[in-house]
Amino acid sequence: MKALQWMGVNDLAVNDVPDPGLLDDRDVVVKVRRTVTCGSDLHLLGGYIPFMRSGDVLGHEFLGEVVEAGSAVTKHRVGDRVVVSSFVACGQCWYCRQELYSLCDNGNRNPAITEHLWGFAPGGCYGYSHAMGGYEGSHAEYVRVPFADVGAFTVPDDVSDERAVFASDAAATGWMGADLGGVQPGDVVAVWGAGGVGQMAARAAMLLGAERVLVIDPLEERLRMTREFVGCDTLQEGTDDVGAALLEATAGRGPDVCIEAVGMESGGGSAVEQAYDRAKQYLRLQTDRPTALRHAIYHCRKGGTVFVLGVFAALADKFPLGAVMNKGLTLRGAQMHGQRYIPMLLERMARGELVTEHLATHVMPLDDAPRGYDLFKSKADGCVRSVFLPHG
Repeated sequence: MKALQWMGVNDLAVNDVPDPGLLDDRDVVVKVRRTVTCGSDLHLLGGYIPFMRSGDVLGHEFLGEVVEAGSAVTKHRVGDRVVVSSFVACGQCWYCRQELYSLCDNGNRNPAITEHLWGFAPGGCYGYSHAMGGYEGSHAEYVRVPFADVGAFTVPDDVSDERAVFASDAAATGWMGADLGGVQPGDVVAVWGAGGVGQMAARAAMLLGAERVLVIDPLEERLRMTREFVGCDTLQEGTDDVGAALLEATAGRGPDVCIEAVGMESGGGSAVEQAYDRAKQYLRLQTDRPTALRHAIYHCRKGGTVFVLGVFAALADKFPLGAVMNKGLTLRGAQMHGQRYIPMLLERMARGELVTEHLATHVMPLDDAPRGYDLFKSKADGCVRSVFLPHG
């Protein structure tokens, strides 16, 4: 089969690789119909996640058709159209029973790497380095899905592929940020980042009853899309006075909940702040640029909550711990617990409450995937997400 492989820093290629097969009686094999780029994939492309190997297959956000099922699979049959959570979870360990699926004790096949980095290992993730289990990713014609009864979900007939595929990661991640960030009716919520995850976090906050939601991003085309399809207010980083606008929107207090949806290659801030963060990351004196996170912490109201949705790897310099402590902030973060949210998201998609098709700004065959990543990385031609069609 064909698959998009990481060959080295900023080097991608579509090559022939062996077809996947069942390795466990709880597996299914899925014929991929749609697979989507994610901002966190750019960290792999740029070499900021050090546990990639040449030939690894990328991709973790996907939808497809079951073509083979293990004998212990009870919820899916050959021919079912399924969307798959990007994180691999067993459904039986203590963390899964608490619905903390991305923290599964059995989903990561290489736990020693992240136990050394972070003290404990999270679950596994498709196509996201050997630190996250070394699973082959979804930018391929076929993919093996472990624990299929836990991580794969049948898509309602009236939900299109283009809508349902974003339940795999972007919509589930965004919803988690609003949910675990504690958004309540009447809250004012600020979201840094108008990519797919940021837009979905904003929409989730609205559906959870937030009185006002403001999305902050430097790119006007993304903010225009947010206003049109999400329906919330926007602020343009570098043009608008973000701090003053947030104070004005909250009677001088600051937002109740601030959601960071940018991650370890954040931009924004002053020219000095940008230069400092980029130089430190380039020289590997820090692994992560936390610019947007710093701003979320500084602008959040006293006693408010900051939720970290963007992917971070290890260490960030100039982290405002004093602001977190002295303002009495609650700081939370997580990889997404997709299995907790995907069934509900599919229902909302079927009712038209959650619209995601607009995120697929560039749809192309898998053979064009390297070009899709170039567009996505440079944000050229208004690219928010590139969607690859492995089977035409």
